[in-house]
Amino acid sequence: MANHVITATATMLEEMRNHYASDITGHLPAGALFVAKRSGCTITAYRTGKVLFQGKEAEQEAAKWMKESDQKEAPVPQPPLAAASAIGSDEVGTGDYFGPVVVAAAYVAKDQMDAITAMGIKDSKLLTDEAIRRLAPSLMNMIPNQTVILSNPMYNDWQRSGMPQTKIKALLHNEAIGKLVKQLSPIEPEAIIIDQFIERDLYFRYLENETNVVRDHVYCYPKAETVHIAVAAASMIARYVFLQEMERLSKEVGMTLPKGAGAQVDQAAAKLIQTHGPAILEMCAKLHFANTKKAAQLAKQ
Repeated sequence: MANHVITATATMLEEMRNHYASDITGHLPAGALFVAKRSGCTITAYRTGKVLFQGKEAEQEAAKWMKESDQKEAPVPQPPLAAASAIGSDEVGTGDYFGPVVVAAAYVAKDQMDAITAMGIKDSKLLTDEAIRRLAPSLMNMIPNQTVILSNPMYNDWQRSGMPQTKIKALLHNEAIGKLVKQLSPIEPEAIIIDQFIERDLYFRYLENETNVVRDHVYCYPKAETVHIAVAAASMIARYVFLQEMERLSKEVGMTLPKGAGAQVDQAAAKLIQTHGPAILEMCAKLHFANTKKAAQLAKQ
């Protein structure tokens, strides 16, 4: 069976949904926006912008959309950024069952780099929580920064609406960066560097319906903390705020909430269910994680 894949813009995906409206089926594979079945071809459009055509007529059907899909955004030049006065942006909490998602944006000017480096600022994953609690308050007093906290109830609402986690991250990063850009004005950062969780064009595709989008000098790099110290600073600040939120939630529910998503998390969630009922998880956990079902089973034992 022939397969053809094209990349579509969000506008084009909507055009395709309308075009195939009478052929759309009810079955959706993971990550799909819609599936349409025509004679000789099945069309599956994904939230990532990829559209898969399958069947003996796949090539002909895909060809109808190829010209538009080939009009891709020109590659963004990647200048040397290590010495720039820049905003860095990073997030924490997306892999933790308990606690919110926190995005931090931090601005480090050229003349601050040596002092920030001397403090021992680096990617939060390389530091203990104790070190982060010790260093982050001083760091936050030294450099302009902004954080955005997505509470568990709001996260669960967005997730239930079908919003992919990559879009959730894009919205939060743009919000934190926008707040910091406003705080810095009239100073303009030479670069805005996001620790990459998605390709740059897809990042902006998720934001195309938003009113206030920061677009100038935005770059997405994997392991961006190695590109500019502002990203490492943002990582530390985000982790520090996340730890504070975990402490606050722990007090609210009356027990220490563990980080991560392992077996200890299942046990803690089961204890919460036994003590307060399953509804308690809505306000402190990410319900779509597999931990929810595991905890429910443990709570019955």
